[in-house]
Amino acid sequence: MAALTFASMTCLGLVGARILWTGEPKYIFLAWNLLLALLPLLFALLAADVDDSRPRRRLRLLGLSGAWLLFFPNAPYIFTDIIHLATSLQSHFWVDLSLVLICALTGLVSGFLSLFLMQSLVARSRGAALSWVFVAAVAGLSGFGIYLGRFLRFNSWDVVTQPVALAKGIGTWVANPFTHPTAFAFPVLFATFLFVSYLLLYALTHLQHAEPRGA
Repeated sequence: MAALTFASMTCLGLVGARILWTGEPKYIFLAWNLLLALLPLLFALLAADVDDSRPRRRLRLLGLSGAWLLFFPNAPYIFTDIIHLATSLQSHFWVDLSLVLICALTGLVSGFLSLFLMQSLVARSRGAALSWVFVAAVAGLSGFGIYLGRFLRFNSWDVVTQPVALAKGIGTWVANPFTHPTAFAFPVLFATFLFVSYLLLYALTHLQHAEPRGA
């Protein structure tokens, strides 16, 4: 958590330095997106602290899990902010690219940490095998959620503020997901990216140190 806090503060500092350097608040949105990317971790930490042995606490766990799932796509969403670099190839393109990527990586790691916490809850109650089905399902839903955010411009809270418009947007996609190549390919590819990235990080963090052989 200390490393994640340091990374988040570094990102905010770099965004502020970029604004002071150029005199343009163009990339202030990265600070907002990073804040949204950290929310799933907050919900996951609260969910992991719930004692689900009591019926009333189970409702709280369900609510926190739902909030986590709604906001989880915000964690990897920052990677799509690279699109802002394509609008104007400025002399400091590589600086801006580095800024976006460090914010995106911080958001992704924060999201994966929250996913690990939620996977652990599923593994404890339903077993390890189903916990990986859960991870795959979350990756798939997140890929679609990021598509809704980047291309249809919906937000996580639109489930409450614009439920009808959101339902229409989803309905249109379900009715004809192949209307445009991107409409189908992007959610699938981003979901694959999330699942493979999480699997690699999971494997790296669960490496066992080889015991030294006896002489």
